[in-house]
Amino acid sequence: MKVTDPADIQRCYQALVARSPEHVGAFYAAVKTTGIFCLPTCRARKPKAENVDFFSDIKEPLALGFRPCKVCRPTENAPDVPPQVARAVALVREQPKRRIQDAELRELGISPELVRRWFQKHHGFSFQSYQRMLRINLATTELNEGRSTTDVALDSGYESLSGFAYTYKKMTGNVPSQGARQLVLHRFASPLGPMFVCASENGICLLEFTDRRMLETEFRDLQRLFKARILAGENAHTREAEVQIAEYFEGKRQQFSVTLDAPGSDFQRSVWTALRAMKFGEVTHYADLAARLGAPNSVRAVAGANGANRIAIIIPCHRIIGKDGSLTGYGGGLARKEWLLAHEGRHGGRPATA
Repeated sequence: MKVTDPADIQRCYQALVARSPEHVGAFYAAVKTTGIFCLPTCRARKPKAENVDFFSDIKEPLALGFRPCKVCRPTENAPDVPPQVARAVALVREQPKRRIQDAELRELGISPELVRRWFQKHHGFSFQSYQRMLRINLATTELNEGRSTTDVALDSGYESLSGFAYTYKKMTGNVPSQGARQLVLHRFASPLGPMFVCASENGICLLEFTDRRMLETEFRDLQRLFKARILAGENAHTREAEVQIAEYFEGKRQQFSVTLDAPGSDFQRSVWTALRAMKFGEVTHYADLAARLGAPNSVRAVAGANGANRIAIIIPCHRIIGKDGSLTGYGGGLARKEWLLAHEGRHGGRPATA
């Protein structure tokens, strides 16, 4: 969102001039005369106040066509999870069945208010809701493994079966039972900004940057297609995806082996399979991809399937460019697309002529 209040604009400009590290992540400075946007700490020469706009998130300047600064590299240095939030999340992961109260966080030097604000901003729910989701996720797994509802309820910290059943149904839409489905959603950092990975018990069904414009629509579609609620949490598939994506960004991985569970039509899946079969760093265009599939007259359908892809990087739709060599659109933003293609070129990719 663009900063419009005159007092806030003045504060942002003063922080930009002072190269204030405390404001990294609080705003991005977009210079109208150069078409470049920066972090508050950028070492580049500062613009005049009348030549800069300020935005509260990275999505807006990218969407408006501003290019990331090559000095401070805002897309690569997007703010990570604050240390206090990371510590709070680590506590929950270590003991997912135990309720961590605000008083305990304060004793550990963690501000409950900071943690609460961060969760509301980045997830739209509270830290306490996050804990409940993890407990319900774990409860579903244990029910599907054959444990009784009573044992699972008591072991999850509920004093009564009715209280557990009420919370379970409120969060999942179903009564506690064996065979229930769920989708888990985990947020993690990447050099191009934070990402969401979502998985069923069978594999990854979504991998997107958290500022993806169509993200809410994709979440709704997945819940409809899987007939399951999305809850915060992790499983073996989300953890493996996070590891492999980190290896990709480090230049150590060119192929992905994590299991996918991507719902789509037979034609969509054939397009996604063709994308995954492309060589690392190779680029192509819709007409060529349609020809590879033996459907040269289905260019528009190929484009639609490419746009319907919910699994970024692993299904490499960023490798599709215009027939004239232009970058064309990308759900994660053109700046990220350019970065990904350059990254693959630096690490052994041999781009084909589109």
